[in-house]
Amino acid sequence: MKILFVCTGNTCRSCMAEAIFNKLCTLDNVAAISAGLAVVKNSKTSVNSAVLVKENLDTDISAREAVQLTEDMLNNSDLVLTMTSYMKDMLLSQFSHMKNKIYSLNEYVGIKGDVLDPYGGDKAVYTKTFNSLKNSIVLLIDKLKEGKGTH
Repeated sequence: MKILFVCTGNTCRSCMAEAIFNKLCTLDNVAAISAGLAVVKNSKTSVNSAVLVKENLDTDISAREAVQLTEDMLNNSDLVLTMTSYMKDMLLSQFSHMKNKIYSLNEYVGIKGDVLDPYGGDKAVYTKTFNSLKNSIVLLIDKLKEGKGTH
């Protein structure tokens, strides 16, 4: 099973989500990737995102380049999880035939609200987003283990 996390620029939220998921998920043949809706060419993971992933997961994503979302990525993913309901709605307006696999992360795991974008914030702001993502991803992994995922 391929899970695709989507945010705006793929430098903060979705790359943290990808790292958290891949570190915590112990299910066989389940892995996550991430991409952004509007990636700035040659942009890399934000410093605070990289620091938090290193401190909390002992994983270095500091040199990771942002990835632009493509239709192929959507087609090749079993589950697409966006950071906000607006992003979900935007994708569904273009790819309505994928409505059974595109959700906002928090909606999918039963939490109200969006994952807030920490871009431009200090480490404390990023820490809040990291912890929010980790909480949602633990719920996601539990849901997948229970077989309540879309596949």
